[in-house]
Amino acid sequence: MTKCPACLLPLGEDDLPALASHLVDRASESDPDHVRWLNQNLSRRKTEPADLVPGLERMYALGPGGIKGWIKARFIAKFYGKSPHPFVEALQHPSRATLLGYVVEHQHFLRQWVRSCSYIMARTDQPKVVLYELDNLNTEFGGFGPQRVAHYELLLRMGESLGVDRAQVLATDPLPATQRGIEGWNEIAAHEHWVSAIAAMHGLELIANRNLVNEGASVRYFDPAILKGSEISDAAKNFLREGYEADVTHSDEALDLVAEFATGAGLVAATQSTFLRSIDLFDDYLLARLERAGQFEA
Repeated sequence: MTKCPACLLPLGEDDLPALASHLVDRASESDPDHVRWLNQNLSRRKTEPADLVPGLERMYALGPGGIKGWIKARFIAKFYGKSPHPFVEALQHPSRATLLGYVVEHQHFLRQWVRSCSYIMARTDQPKVVLYELDNLNTEFGGFGPQRVAHYELLLRMGESLGVDRAQVLATDPLPATQRGIEGWNEIAAHEHWVSAIAAMHGLELIANRNLVNEGASVRYFDPAILKGSEISDAAKNFLREGYEADVTHSDEALDLVAEFATGAGLVAATQSTFLRSIDLFDDYLLARLERAGQFEA
């Protein structure tokens, strides 16, 4: 099933010409999501639908790595290309404000994250997916006892180490881009196929996958040197190190599940579009971390 990567409207079976027509129609009505998607991915000029089809074919074409390799390649191109995402650049050697922006916005992301994982777990018919999501719920939110606390707790401790009480963090509303992301991811997890939801949510864990530098990423999520010395607090090191060590296996295992179940269910094209929608939301959400950092700097 072909879906629009800007709004996830179903458009028929393997029908890229229909997708091209839909994008042009919505852009002609100045819909911001469709205009932005066209500008960033295909063309900034007004064009006819037929002219977009070759570009869409190239974008959706799977290489020898299948959908797993395609997801990694699209993620690297968007966040780790020659000019990495601005938040990634800021995190290489982060200021206190950058880390606090991370804390305040990310706690909202993680609360949605566990809701999304719960949707996937409830809607799948595959025991291995249930077990995978149970591990994610504990890793991100529940923890495994005092010796291995959850990422959510480590995030709040990072904020406290930087001088911001967790009560203040929890009482702060998300910025608009974060709220839009939360709503978008909730919609995906609740209404798209669970295979597409896995790609949309767990594909985002590639952001901290340190092995992406072996697959074309220009930099890692942050300079590993900051985990040594006194550049950042110990609590910040603990939070960043946890993701740095866990997200390699988490993201690869999720993409293996996508590769296993998407093809047999005829969900490759739909999963591709859902993933493209998710990384656009993620792009804006990462910028919201920087926007919040600017408030702390001010």
